[in-house]
This record gives sequence, C-alpha cells and structure tokens, in this order.
Amino acid sequence: MNLLVPYQSPPEKDSMLGRLMTLLVNKGIFVQSEAGYQLTPASELILTEGSNMGANLRFTTYAEVIKIWSRLSEVFMESGERSLFEKAFDGKKFWEFTKEKPEYGKLFDNAMASLSNAVMRGLIASYPHIFDGLNSLVDVGGGTGTAVKFIAGAFPNLKCTVFDLPHVVAKALKSESFDVVGGDMFEKILPADAIFLKNVLHDWNDEDCVQILKRCKEAIESNNNGGKVIVVDIIIGFESNDPKTTETSLLFDITMMGLVGSKERSKQEWHDIIIRSGYSDYKFYPVQLGIYSVIELYP
Repeated sequence: MNLLVPYQSPPEKDSMLGRLMTLLVNKGIFVQSEAGYQLTPASELILTEGSNMGANLRFTTYAEVIKIWSRLSEVFMESGERSLFEKAFDGKKFWEFTKEKPEYGKLFDNAMASLSNAVMRGLIASYPHIFDGLNSLVDVGGGTGTAVKFIAGAFPNLKCTVFDLPHVVAKALKSESFDVVGGDMFEKILPADAIFLKNVLHDWNDEDCVQILKRCKEAIESNNNGGKVIVVDIIIGFESNDPKTTETSLLFDITMMGLVGSKERSKQEWHDIIIRSGYSDYKFYPVQLGIYSVIELYP
C-alpha cells in the first residue's frame, strides 16, 4: 500500500481538508495511520493509469460534459426526444461531440478500452465455448480493437476483424492477429461466422437496435456457414440477487439516457428487439462478468 505524494496545502485550509479526508476515509477511499493517509485498493484502482475505474472516472467527470446533469429536470419539462446531452449542447449529439473534441474522444476511447480489458478477461474465462467452431468473427463497433485483441489471442485460428467508423478505426491497435475495416453498421456489415457486439446496442434506441441487428443477421446469413450474433451487454435484473449489480445497472441506464438518449434493457426488452429483428432463437447467459451478460442470437 503506497503513501500519497506529500502535498502542503495553505494552513488556513487544514480544517477543510481534514473534513474532506474524514469523509473519504469513511467511504474507504483512504485509510489513516500514524504515517498519514494511505491508498486503499479502491483508490489505487481509481488512480492507476489504464485501469477500468480510473479511465472511466476521467471520462465521466470531464468538466464540460458533467454540467449536463444540472439540467436534468429540463428534459422532463419539454416534448420531443432530445437527449440531455443534445439539450445542453444545442442539438449536438454525443458522437458528434467526441469527434469534434479530440481530447474527449481520447478519454472515451481509453474508457472503453479499459472496460474491455476487464470484461473480455471474464468473458473468455467464463464462456470460451461461445467461440467453438467459428472460423471468422467481426467485432462491430469494436473501437480501437481492445476486445478483438483478447479474442484473437485466446483463439489464434479465428480470423478476427474490427469494424467501426473510419475515423475510429484510424486509431485502432496495429496487429497481425486481426484486421481493421472502416464502415457504417447501419448500412452493411462484413460477412462472418459470428458478429460480436460489446457495449454497442445500449448506445441506441429500440428502432436503431433493430436495424443494427438486421444488418448483423444479413452478415452471418451471407457467409453461408450458419453463424450467430454474440452480444455482451447489461440485462437489468437478470438472475442477480446482488443489490450493487442492480444499482450499477440502473446508474448505467440513467447515464445512457443522459448522454445518447438510449437505455439499458430488461430481459423482456431484449426479447422484443431480438424477435423484431427476425431471429429464430436466442440464449441468455447469466451474469458472470460483473454487471454484464451474454446473449447469443441465431438467424
């Protein structure tokens, strides 16, 4: 357990700083000893560069964006379907903002990559069989390639491709173990035995999700090898008795509502969009990935 770097605040701030540290000790962010304040596993996780919580904390507390939450009540006072983000930024969508603000786009990429590190380790350890018999896989909305790097490393005979918007894949990891292709998932997706969607569908409303899933179905059907779609996302309340898991899922739900006007979904809501997209069958796997579940969709 490492000591914090010494910092001397102005003497007149000692009392205020002490009160703040008392709260942080109470919340388990620090521990206090004769040597001073020390990090706990929670604060080490937050401060570690590239960690799941650290990268996500920097993304979610970006000063220009965090101000949107002070206007939350305004969304409920007007008609229309604009997200809180669009309301706060004069109609500009979240995705436009990340493209126009490179520093925020980088924070977003880092947050998604670090989240992938944790989720993909759990996925491959808990559900390796979902990749059995596959010869090719396309990670749709795969960002900079973190998730596919894990899959390609665990299954070297599986031909993997990252598929995302051109300006996104331009920043993708360079690797001989997978390909990178730019495109629009609403128009056409590369054919493969499996289409992989991790933390993608929760970014979109039901109508958009149906369109994405239809493009995925076309991609696996055009490959003429059976195939399936693998979704890694939140299923609110699905086979979980852990209050913290439910709480975190609901907080994610409100975050999606605010940023992009979308949502996390219940089991019934997932069922509805899967059936509307034309799939003949599907299978849910219970939560073993923190707050995430796995859904296999069959054409």
